[in-house]
Amino acid sequence: MFEKHAAVFFYAVSPIHMGAGQAIGVIDNPIQRERHTGHPCFAGSGIKGAVRHGFEALSKGMTLEKPLKELIDVLFGPDAGSSDLHAGAVSFGDAQLVALPVRSLKGGYIYATCPQALSRAQRLLGLIGIKTDWPALPVVTEGGCLLANSTLATERQINGRQEHVLHLEAFEYTVAGAGSARDQVAKIAADLAAKAFPVDAAYAFFRDKFSQDLVVLSDTDFAYFAQNAMLVEPHVCINPDTGTAKGTGLFYTENLPPESLLIAPMLASQTRTGQRDDRMDALGVHLKMKTLLDGRLLQIGGDVTTGRGLVVTTVVEG
Repeated sequence: MFEKHAAVFFYAVSPIHMGAGQAIGVIDNPIQRERHTGHPCFAGSGIKGAVRHGFEALSKGMTLEKPLKELIDVLFGPDAGSSDLHAGAVSFGDAQLVALPVRSLKGGYIYATCPQALSRAQRLLGLIGIKTDWPALPVVTEGGCLLANSTLATERQINGRQEHVLHLEAFEYTVAGAGSARDQVAKIAADLAAKAFPVDAAYAFFRDKFSQDLVVLSDTDFAYFAQNAMLVEPHVCINPDTGTAKGTGLFYTENLPPESLLIAPMLASQTRTGQRDDRMDALGVHLKMKTLLDGRLLQIGGDVTTGRGLVVTTVVEG
């Protein structure tokens, strides 16, 4: 039974390839996606594996009460095949998408989200006792958007009326909602930015940009970008003996783009080794994991030797 709960935000600072295995479509190596929304996600098992693998680097500067390998086994469970099997005391749920960077005519890029993604994040935060107090947003229809930063929009005449429009990639969205809608989006963006980004001054630019340039699209329009606005890279497999392309040569790998934001639950229980010397209560396990992860750089997913998978983690608790 997990007794202590928190949420972990993952902010991508490099492309991330959390692979779903090979596919027969245009993309040879797709990323993991939720079945029901099609949004990119990180499987909880992959997050736990990445934290376990990176424990030594993450724990530098921490005072450890046990040798590193013993502490990892106590917190995460022993390796498969161990003669002393027991459950770990730490678990992660799947990380779900909160916001996605999309190229914008003004401001470089914006952070796109949708009512569905915001509501799921708000529900998760509420389940672990974190107050959000986000206002209810007006309905966003397809082709429309809500934003707080009016300088992102362009004014032009449509059907004889002056409208404000937002250009994302090759698409145009009509800015909906009056001044109150801008205030509502601004309030949500500011709260999310305060929770999701480290307090370190190094992240001030991104924290401020997120709080200013969050754009709410309809669930349908956001789903399009979540499906089609990923970073796709061609690779060539080289034969080391001949220096030429090996086999069919070219293959395509999909990555979640940098500046993406996801959220996942983190759960802690008391340690379950059955050994008195290993005993640690749920609060102690939780504090250790928070110290380990909060504001730290973690590498997850595949293609790590090419610099992929760098995320900054922020832990919030109720």
